[in-house]
Amino acid sequence: MKRSAFRWLLILSVLLAALLFQSALAEDTHIVILGTSDMHGNVWGWTYEDGTETSNNGMARLYTYIQQVREENPNTFLIDGGDEIQGTILTDDIANKEPDQPHPVIAAMNVMGYDAMTIGNHEFNWGVPTLLEILGTAKFPVLSANILDGDGNCLTGTGWTIIERGGIRLAVIGVSTPQIPRWDGGKAGIDDLICEAPSDAVRRAITEIGDQADLIMVSAHMGLHAEYDETFRTDSARKILEDNPEVDILQVAHQHITVNESIGSVPVGGVRNAGREIARFDLTLDENKKIISSEVTIVDMADYEPSLTIREIPAVRLAHDRAVALAGVGTEGSGIEQGPPLGVTTSRFQPDNEIRGIPEGKLHNTAVVDLILKVEMENAGADVAAASLFRDNSDLPEGEIRYADIFNIYKYDNTLYRVTVTGAELKSYMEWSAECYNQWIPGDINISFDPDYPGYLYDMFSGVDYEINLSMPKGRRIENVMYKDRPLQDDDVLTLAVNNYRYSSTLKARNLIDGTREWESSNSVRDMIVEYFGKNSPVEPEVFNNWRITGVDLGVTDPRRAELVGWINEGLLPVPYSRSCNLADYDELKALAEENRAKHTGAEEESFER
Repeated sequence: MKRSAFRWLLILSVLLAALLFQSALAEDTHIVILGTSDMHGNVWGWTYEDGTETSNNGMARLYTYIQQVREENPNTFLIDGGDEIQGTILTDDIANKEPDQPHPVIAAMNVMGYDAMTIGNHEFNWGVPTLLEILGTAKFPVLSANILDGDGNCLTGTGWTIIERGGIRLAVIGVSTPQIPRWDGGKAGIDDLICEAPSDAVRRAITEIGDQADLIMVSAHMGLHAEYDETFRTDSARKILEDNPEVDILQVAHQHITVNESIGSVPVGGVRNAGREIARFDLTLDENKKIISSEVTIVDMADYEPSLTIREIPAVRLAHDRAVALAGVGTEGSGIEQGPPLGVTTSRFQPDNEIRGIPEGKLHNTAVVDLILKVEMENAGADVAAASLFRDNSDLPEGEIRYADIFNIYKYDNTLYRVTVTGAELKSYMEWSAECYNQWIPGDINISFDPDYPGYLYDMFSGVDYEINLSMPKGRRIENVMYKDRPLQDDDVLTLAVNNYRYSSTLKARNLIDGTREWESSNSVRDMIVEYFGKNSPVEPEVFNNWRITGVDLGVTDPRRAELVGWINEGLLPVPYSRSCNLADYDELKALAEENRAKHTGAEEESFER
């Protein structure tokens, strides 16, 4: 019995050793998923507005890093989250107006070897036919699980795809914000779209995928949190995870912010715009293809040189050279022939900021916005007009004007609408716009802005005189609105010139007006400004002086204010953009300025000694 027991024990030991040896031989699999999004036409790494090379962005830089990772690990996937064919002179004014030609962004993405792309909202800026024509040249699946055509089919032909690499089958489901009609409603094919809740579309896709994949990734062109639909959160990527626990990886986009976190066991990554960052998901799977570890890293592109492979793609090189020539700056020594100027100005259009980082163009009338308003009113034949200072530092220089200068003051390729509104509706619209300001508090030495309201959400108006009382809370600030030298009545009927984006995303989406557009321009507002310079040069800066801010006392006679402003402008105090400097905090702010000055002086002395 003892010998038999010993024999069985020996056999079990051998079997156990064999199992352990076999387990040791089984290798874990490490995969990398690289995620890009919101490159917005920045292929080259170039700022066409000022004709300079960038130092930290562009698809060419991304490709340098992508090649490096592929050399390190052949089990690398490349996924894009959308908003790629819009955003620069290269795309908006060259490539997208010639969709029958090879598109530089898609040509670059084909060379870069993308495995899949999710459509973003800006892919729709030129209507559905143009979108399909441009994206139809992609050599990779373009995904739209929740954006359907009028027949209920995925607009791009598919909502998900499966890619296999290193024996791992990765399913990628692409979904987009359902708010697309809010921004581009009325353009070709947009109103026929069915925009489903992304979470529901992901659930349907997971059912269709079944057991075909080892991993499920959602590439969502939306932020983690709801943008508009705070009740049902149909535009929240976080809700996708809550409703679909099968998801293993989540890519977010659209909001141009760095996202690097885990929700439960799911790594979540998102990047800033223009190709400044790439999201890297590292996952290790065991022999049963179960996830052992997962993490996400956001990699900055500042340390990478642009790839000449991307820059020398014929479609990219041709579009870039044409964009540089059209912009009219940065051509010296490039061999690119520059066209004639569009016109001339007699002097600058924007005053210098009194306080560093606080744009004068949002504190009172300036010639930049008033030029846009004048062009809009003349082209639309409207009674009143609305326009934004899209960039805080937008300006027109003295002298020759090039296309880059026009792009600088009007970045977006918007068309113009004429809409009938009542006096009450116009005042509601103006109240919405005035929400961008923070309420003034006694002792504040400057006007500041609500950080939840990007600059492009603040409109200024012509055709009416009005005051914005910042001592009042939001919704009660617009006062003394005058139209044709008399108080504007709620039942007055006017025509409003407004761009297509503001009409859809604000006036209709927020139910601020009942009327519909009665006229739409055949060209963009930017084209109208170009035409204006061609007909009216030399153009002299003109300021309407039809609105002003009231209800504030900025303490301009208090010497402490002058000191605070000086320290801000020296960089010794932070820019008070989202929170005003207040005289009640003078002693604390003075101490901070002195501390920062001492640090600065000490650093200079240390540098000199070295």
